[in-house]
Amino acid sequence: MSDSFITQTLHFKTRGQANTEAVLRQAAARARELGIKKVLVATCSGRTAELALEHFDPQEFELIAVRHVPGFTEPNAQEMTEDTTQALLRAGVKILTAAHAFGGVGRGIRNKLGSYQVDEIMAFTLRMLGQGVKVGVEMGYMAADAGLVRTDEDVLTIAGTARGADAAMIIKPANSARCLECRVREIIAKPWNP
Repeated sequence: MSDSFITQTLHFKTRGQANTEAVLRQAAARARELGIKKVLVATCSGRTAELALEHFDPQEFELIAVRHVPGFTEPNAQEMTEDTTQALLRAGVKILTAAHAFGGVGRGIRNKLGSYQVDEIMAFTLRMLGQGVKVGVEMGYMAADAGLVRTDEDVLTIAGTARGADAAMIIKPANSARCLECRVREIIAKPWNP
C-alpha cells in the first residue's frame, strides 16, 4: 500500500435493514481486497448472520455473530432462538454472547441512579457517526475480550440501526481495558444522515 490511497464509502440516504444486502456485498468485496478473514456481524435474531453467510463463506472467512445477552429485552430471554443458534453453529459461524461494552454495568447505574457513565458517553459520541459505527467499535471490544479476535490484526465489522445492517468498517480492535487503542481504519458503508 502506498502512502495514500482512495477508497469508496457507500452512503445510504436512510438507515436500517433495507441496506443490509448492499452492506454485505460491499463489505465482502473490501474484505477480499484487503485479505481480512475475521468478520464480526451484529445480529439479534440471527437473520443478519444468516444473510452474511451468503457473502462470507466459512471456508474463506471466520464469521462471528455477536448477539445480545439473555435479559437484554426482558429478564432471562434470549432473542435468538435455539434452532437459529444451532443452525448458525452447524454452518460454521461462531457466536459471541457478551454484555455490551458500552451498556453493561454503566447502563445499570444510569437506569437506577440517573447518572451517565464514561462508557455511555463514548457510545453517544460514536453515534454521531451512526449507530452501526458505534456497534462496530463495541463489537471489537467484546470479541477481543472474549479472545475471538486479536488486537494486532484488523477485522471487518458489520452492524446497523435497529434491524439489519447499514454500516461496515475495518477496525483494529482493542480490549475494553485498553479501549482508546482501538482504531477505525476505514468506513466501508454507513448512513449519510445517522
